[in-house]
Amino acid sequence: MFQVGSPDTVVASTNASTLTTTVSGLTASTQYGFYVKAKDSAGTLGAASATTTVTTAAASAVATVAYAVQSDWGSGFSASVTITNTGSTAINGWTLAFAFPGNQQVGGGWNANWSQSGHTVTATNQGFNGTIAPGASIQVGFTGTYSGSNAKPTAFTVNGQPAAIG
Repeated sequence: MFQVGSPDTVVASTNASTLTTTVSGLTASTQYGFYVKAKDSAGTLGAASATTTVTTAAASAVATVAYAVQSDWGSGFSASVTITNTGSTAINGWTLAFAFPGNQQVGGGWNANWSQSGHTVTATNQGFNGTIAPGASIQVGFTGTYSGSNAKPTAFTVNGQPAAIG
């Protein structure tokens, strides 16, 4: 197997009676090429078969994020963020990330550990809300400041995976 544009990597070695293998650890929405090389009883490696190219499926969102400004007083605001687990297994430990489109700055927050670097805001769970069961939601929030426009973020990730916007 090789990711198109990168060097070859051996992904499986099997004996003659095994005609299938499972490849794990692939990246979503990425093109990979696969070929087979046979080895004879003396250990001599044959030529490669024709390459088959496949593209992995896009990652499906396992969370929905709803962002709402609760109060806005012209130079500051408070906002809530609801994370809903739409997957079939619990989310154990979470990191929420998004970028402000303007000059907003996070001040204090609740139900999460908040940090900001440039436009990028990150929130991580606290001890009491680290697990989100399938179908369950948690709500976190913060206060912030801004000048000019207070536009909402338009993209969110949960544990590095894109989240649907609810």
